[in-house]
Amino acid sequence: MCLDQEKPPLAVIPCTDGREGGFAIVTAIFLLVILGGLAAFMVTVSTAMHTSSALDVQGARAYQAARAGIEWGAYQVLVPASCAASTTLPALGGSLAGFTTTVTCSQSAHDEGGTPVTAYLITATATFGAPGNADYVERQLQANYAR
Repeated sequence: MCLDQEKPPLAVIPCTDGREGGFAIVTAIFLLVILGGLAAFMVTVSTAMHTSSALDVQGARAYQAARAGIEWGAYQVLVPASCAASTTLPALGGSLAGFTTTVTCSQSAHDEGGTPVTAYLITATATFGAPGNADYVERQLQANYAR
């Protein structure tokens, strides 16, 4: 115990030799590093979630573009009764702008109890972006029709 010269002689103050100074700064730096790492982790998770959500929406749009291709192909088979080997649809509008939809059709003749039947297989493939890019999405649908 050391006596403080500015206070009355009855006041006793413990002496410090300087070895415990700076402990608070080490604790503060440790906490800042931990909080910084936690913030960086949260930003990374948030970015991944936003990217995944955007790709999910694009996947739903690609499905709708492929479905439009199936409906176009079904109309071609059922109304004018034509089956083109492969056709790329004109540009789609609205939220499907930017998608490329390719429709292929194959037909085969069958005999159903003496009645000739033609079966059609329509395949529609909708794509957005270029393969290998992060925003690339593709959906393919098939439908069978008989006439």
